[in-house]
Amino acid sequence: MRLKARRRPLAMLAAAALVVGGVTLPAGAAQAAPACDVVYATSDWSNGFTANVTIKNLGDPINGWTLKFAFPGGQRVVQGWSARFSQSGNEVTATNESYNGNLATGASTSIGFNGSHTGSNPKPTSFSVNGVTCGGAAQKPPTVNLTVPAGPFVAPADVPLTATAADEDGTISKVEFYRNGLLVNTDTTAPYAYTLEDLPAGAYTVQAKAYDNANLSAVSEKAFTVSPASGPRLVATPSSVSVNEGGTASVNLKLSGAPAGNVPVTLTRTGDSDITVSPTSVTLTTANWSTGANVTVAAAEDADTVGGTATITASATGYAPLAITATEIDNDVPGGGDNVYTERFLEQYGKIKNSGYFSPEGVPYHSIETLIVEAPDHGHETTSEAFSFWLWLEAHYGRVTQNWAPFNNAWTVMEKYIIPSHADQATAGSAGDAQYAAEHPLPNRYPSALEANVPVGKDPLRSELQSTYGTGDIYGMHWLLDVDNVYGFGRCGDGTTRPAYINTFQRGAQESVWETIPQPSCDTFAHGGRNGYLDLFVKEANAPAKQWKYTNAPDADARAVQAAYWALTWAKAQNKQADVAATVAKAAKMGDYLRYAMFDKYFKKIGNCVGATACPAANGKDSAHYLMSWYYAWGGAYEANQNWSWRIGSSHSHFGYQNPFAAWALTNTPELAPKSPTAAADWTKSFERQLEFYTWLQSAEGGIAGGATNSWGGNYGQPPAGTATFYGMFYDVDPVYEDPPSNQWFGMQVWSMQRIAELYLQTGNAKAKALLDKWAPWAIANTTLGTNWSIPSDMKWTGQPNNWNPTNPQPNTNLHVEVTVKGQDVGVAAAYARTLIAYAAKSGNTAAKTTAKGLLDALHAASDAKGVSRPEKRGDYQRFDDTYNASTGQGLYVPPGWTGTMPNGDPITAGKSFLDIRSFYKSDPDWPKVQAYLDGGPEPTFNYHRFWAQADVAMAYADYGNLFPNG
Repeated sequence: MRLKARRRPLAMLAAAALVVGGVTLPAGAAQAAPACDVVYATSDWSNGFTANVTIKNLGDPINGWTLKFAFPGGQRVVQGWSARFSQSGNEVTATNESYNGNLATGASTSIGFNGSHTGSNPKPTSFSVNGVTCGGAAQKPPTVNLTVPAGPFVAPADVPLTATAADEDGTISKVEFYRNGLLVNTDTTAPYAYTLEDLPAGAYTVQAKAYDNANLSAVSEKAFTVSPASGPRLVATPSSVSVNEGGTASVNLKLSGAPAGNVPVTLTRTGDSDITVSPTSVTLTTANWSTGANVTVAAAEDADTVGGTATITASATGYAPLAITATEIDNDVPGGGDNVYTERFLEQYGKIKNSGYFSPEGVPYHSIETLIVEAPDHGHETTSEAFSFWLWLEAHYGRVTQNWAPFNNAWTVMEKYIIPSHADQATAGSAGDAQYAAEHPLPNRYPSALEANVPVGKDPLRSELQSTYGTGDIYGMHWLLDVDNVYGFGRCGDGTTRPAYINTFQRGAQESVWETIPQPSCDTFAHGGRNGYLDLFVKEANAPAKQWKYTNAPDADARAVQAAYWALTWAKAQNKQADVAATVAKAAKMGDYLRYAMFDKYFKKIGNCVGATACPAANGKDSAHYLMSWYYAWGGAYEANQNWSWRIGSSHSHFGYQNPFAAWALTNTPELAPKSPTAAADWTKSFERQLEFYTWLQSAEGGIAGGATNSWGGNYGQPPAGTATFYGMFYDVDPVYEDPPSNQWFGMQVWSMQRIAELYLQTGNAKAKALLDKWAPWAIANTTLGTNWSIPSDMKWTGQPNNWNPTNPQPNTNLHVEVTVKGQDVGVAAAYARTLIAYAAKSGNTAAKTTAKGLLDALHAASDAKGVSRPEKRGDYQRFDDTYNASTGQGLYVPPGWTGTMPNGDPITAGKSFLDIRSFYKSDPDWPKVQAYLDGGPEPTFNYHRFWAQADVAMAYADYGNLFPNG
């Protein structure tokens, strides 16, 4: 992620358009009925804020608009987009741009700006368009009243929200529920309700926003506090329950501590009236408080095809109310019905939603546990990978229950927190190219010098995407968030905003997580050294400029598209495609931007690209390898007096990141078709190229080898003589990273081959079948079922593939794989089972089905209160206190003479370790086990609950229940 820090005059940024409805034009212009709606929403931090303004025209068409409003406090507009902003005193005027001035009846447009404030940031109370106040006499807005139980609430709290809404001169179209400003659910039918699940201790503000048939709105707001757990509380086992239609399920209610006397508990239900609870009251006493009392949850048999949900609230004087989610499994639902694996899915789903996997903002953590070091270096960070698995999980939930609100909510949370907003990439539309800096084999070769003499090609997507979407913003996920702001970077150095965009890996293939120096994605020099963290990685002739920069992991975005395809497919089967239409359209947009993963890092020509200076720059699509590479990245100027940005692809492609299923979905599903003119052709070519890639890399035994690169060593070096090629790209046994080797882990096999299996399941594609026909027997032969079950864990590769000949592919008799270690990784086992399930469902392969079922039953046997887990030994935790060793190249490398500090004051200097710059780990509740190991004790063992793994377990159950409903 290298950039050219060029200073330019400040240029006016394009602003997001306002949505105006029903506006009376000035004298002399055609008149329009006065009916408009303006929505003004802000995201605040310290002394600044971002405002997004939406205007909807509910009257006659208008041609040209001017919005006016007054700030109630001392706010100032600093920088705007999609409108021309001016301010006089507290009066703000925004005039349309050329491309968003025409608003037909019902049309909307959105604009926005970054602002500053002192003290509070109250919202304007009145807006006018073309001199007419919005919300005129045409229609009256609706009324809404939000109800929240009185509490007290004790963490982890389930808080049911209910709203009543009415409209005097129309009807209610929907009610939206917000938690701390985040849209969490939309309900289109009364009674309007949503339950906030598993809330940690903290202060919460919730809102219900009702819309009428004229799109006028009203808001009701309530606040409450969730207290840390202390003293006795009500406990439900299980905390969520699934009930077959026509059947019953039991829930045990007890207390966490002995009461002084009898505790009467009442039970009430909200939601689906087909679900009932009996009895509606129980008494817990000094004799039965620990064993509890059972209640029965029943679901009525009916003729509909809706598997609804209800919230059963247990209340007792002096205790926090306890919400139990009950889900009806409708036996008329396609893919639903009475099925033990569907029940296991809902049980596992309930654990995921109620066991501490989510932050107060609703963001999925990488794991429940905080002390875990792998790709994320802390458990309460999260990745785009976790978000994509969450979307996929909610798609399955929608298939089983016909409730698509959680799927839409997951995309909403993703869009708010891990897809950078315009304010987070304000100069993304500015011109500029990345400047070349070589990648190096070891971290001690960094910082890497920018080399202006090395030619770079032209980005073939920038102008097309900007023209298509009217913005320079990139619509893709950044790969890593510090959800709890453990490091303390905050937003652009403010130190407090959470979740916070961060990055770690930056220094070549050998840099393991143990050798990374975390840095903020928006580096304003507030932390680190005198130039923030930038000069640890890139050496420039002059001092670097403050800047923002983001890195996308393409496999996660492709998985999000994959999830959206299944949500659409299953919603269509329920005649509910309208419920997911808006979210699916966003997935299509994400797929449009995901094409950046198809290009060489510096847009150089593909094939036999040797020598950074000699390898020519490309124009058009000559820089496209059409594979899913390891990343794409983008960045730009932070300061207002600069105006530059850059974008890069990646030259390295790992088979594990390929997703031909997503490529197929983007070109064969009208609702998922990206809007850009060349997107369909790009994805069509990518689909074929990816399938060729798998075929080229399949070993003699069946496992899939690493990948290929267009830039040997990351610096367009000369590979060893005889290195095999794929369209002129060089075979690389371990693309991208080598500590540990990137194709050692069996998880890459099953993640990637599951996509091939789904492609085969949906299309019968012959190339996909051929891959699976060879891969599945190899994997099964290395699998043991039963009590002491095991699956492949680590692999070793020898030889290489043949040079690829697309017209006459040859089998790879000289490319071999050996399974060297076996284990019980629950997430990998689930992904493996899912691959075999899809393959068996299409092919009828008995061994695949039997193996998948055996793995699912083994996973179920490993269930615990929070999900599924097995003990893991972590010998690599000896590296916590490794300092840099010049002879091995391992340990945390800080260039001599470079000094800085982490936000908490940890010094960053030569001779420090991973732990030295992360001293917060010493306060972790699990740290004593690690410290004992570092002091010479036994290798520590942990039972981890990774979000992606738990989601894959749930989906494996769902897949089997759906594709093999009879067992």
